[in-house]
Amino acid sequence: MSALVAVLGTATAAALLLPRSPSPVRAPGEWAGRGPWLAGGAALGCVALLAGSTGLVVVALLAVGVACGLARLVAGRRRERLAVGTRSRVIELCDALQAELAAGQTAGLALERAAAEWPEIAPVARTAAAGGDVPLALRSLADRPGAGALWVVAAAWQVAHRTGHGLADTLGRVADDLRATEQTRRIVDGELSSARATARLLAALPLLALAMGSGAGADPWRFLLGHPVGLACLSGGLALAYAGLAWIDALARDIERAA
Repeated sequence: MSALVAVLGTATAAALLLPRSPSPVRAPGEWAGRGPWLAGGAALGCVALLAGSTGLVVVALLAVGVACGLARLVAGRRRERLAVGTRSRVIELCDALQAELAAGQTAGLALERAAAEWPEIAPVARTAAAGGDVPLALRSLADRPGAGALWVVAAAWQVAHRTGHGLADTLGRVADDLRATEQTRRIVDGELSSARATARLLAALPLLALAMGSGAGADPWRFLLGHPVGLACLSGGLALAYAGLAWIDALARDIERAA
């Protein structure tokens, strides 16, 4: 029972580390709201650990590691999905601004209408309405996942205003370049998906082997959870599985950034 309480407590605390909203930037009050739950989950796990034997302590620590590792991987995938959506939004922004400017609208009104579709750029629209530095406002948003192309949009905006060249044509060319880059990135991501799927399959195969061993009349779980050598094997296997998944994800991210 103490092992179950330890696992539930530590897993709850680790699960609360996952972002509730798609944005990776958390509001100051978000962590404050989770504080009591995090403390309660951690305290519950600690009480169970103190009440348990050495084997239960190791099992609970493994639960902490697994929960934190899964939380980290899931949060990374969420950030990647957010980045993909943001890149698409930047292309749509360029297309919308190019269409509005080509129709004779002012840059401020074009940004205001674009902000109605993508509220993230509302500060840029307000800056344009106040006669402020629009490229600087765009660059301030470029540090978000997937929004790096806003640096290019800001540079195009600045060059167009300095040289007097048509901003609509410049944004149209920027949108075409970004669209071609995104198409290349999708091809690369499609090629990498097989490697990621293979890594996940290999990480799940030990569970299948344990299920087959249990069905054949053996008791591998008793050895893994109740024997020091088994606990060492379980710890090493989980660590290697997580290292493999993290390594594949890191390689994939490096390739995607290079693309």
